[in-house]
Amino acid sequence: MKLQQYRRVLALPGVRPLILVALLARIPFTAVGVTLTLHVVLDLHRGYAAAGLVTAANTIGSALGAPLLGRLVDRRGLRPVLLLTALGAAAFWAVAPFLPYPWLMVAGLLGGLVALPVFAVVRQSIAALVGPDQRRPAYALDSMSVELSFMVGPALAVIAVTQLSARLAMLIVGATTIVAGLGLLVLNPPVRAPEEAQQPAGRVPRRSWLRGRLVALLVLSGAATVVLSGSDVSIVAVLRAAGQVSWAGIVFPIWCACSLVGGFVYGALRRPVPAVALVGLMGLLTLPVGLAGGWWALSLALLPAGILCAPLLAGTADEVSRLAPGQARGEAMGLQNSALTTGVAIGAPFAGAVIDASGPGWGFVAVGLVGVVAAAATLPAWRRTRSTGRAQPPGRQLVTAAAGQPPTR
Repeated sequence: MKLQQYRRVLALPGVRPLILVALLARIPFTAVGVTLTLHVVLDLHRGYAAAGLVTAANTIGSALGAPLLGRLVDRRGLRPVLLLTALGAAAFWAVAPFLPYPWLMVAGLLGGLVALPVFAVVRQSIAALVGPDQRRPAYALDSMSVELSFMVGPALAVIAVTQLSARLAMLIVGATTIVAGLGLLVLNPPVRAPEEAQQPAGRVPRRSWLRGRLVALLVLSGAATVVLSGSDVSIVAVLRAAGQVSWAGIVFPIWCACSLVGGFVYGALRRPVPAVALVGLMGLLTLPVGLAGGWWALSLALLPAGILCAPLLAGTADEVSRLAPGQARGEAMGLQNSALTTGVAIGAPFAGAVIDASGPGWGFVAVGLVGVVAAAATLPAWRRTRSTGRAQPPGRQLVTAAAGQPPTR
């Protein structure tokens, strides 16, 4: 391992404040699901299924809006998009706590469409600030900050709801989301590297970059979050069957800590591990987790797969940044964000259905198989890349595409 890679990345201009702002800006976003759920259950007196529909509507809106906002960043720049989404967040969170249930679902969908694109923007900015040979440790740092945000955000949401009220918690989430948007607006990180900004303006045909390996990466990204979100539900189910649900507050932090360690090690490795291998291995290691009975055995069984979570997020973002040309990287990152979000939306109900039909342990088997199958299905994309040689740099693809010529290899 080369730990000095982290020092070199953090010494680059703009990287350290970007990572810090990203960590703080993501916290309110990780609290959205819990806050909406508790508001529907406690304030609107609906069941958890109804609450799940609201969060699903918000998730669907976010999945649809991410590539559109990314494309807008590519064409108009970052600040107009940040202003638009900050205004959208202000409108949604100002009215959402007071809407009846049917209108809350509609507002959740619209709010998701214009959700602040923190995750995609940060990954796009890392590609602009960091050269290709240093992006892996940079994205590893970013994935570790995501884990920290998910460790903090939902817990703070629960505290706000229990100590104050669900409606007030929603207003706090809205206010902090707007502050996050303003923080990014003030920081205004670049979304293109200097050499990319000098390239000819013009729309890059989507067919010139959205193909082969990049499509495979989107499939792998979605499969990865199916495994992760399905494992969330399966953990609770296994603990409930063992009469140890209260220990979930220990199991989940251990799982997150394993991911942090894995992300740190991955960023310091001498050579990257292909995303297809990470997804396939995580799926394989998830298959037997359901055999664990108690909380301590479950924690140990989750260690191998948990170590791969942050490396997988970092590896896929790194590869997407290399395959997408600078003028289309915002849309590419938005598409990846949509794939990740869609996987989250599918994984939990899929695992829940399997658990209801077959038992708690089978949830891990079902989502683990998704990872294995996705890796097997996309493996030919990596084999074709090796057999045809390294793809042409995105910068040259951009020039030829802007000139109306098909990109060559």
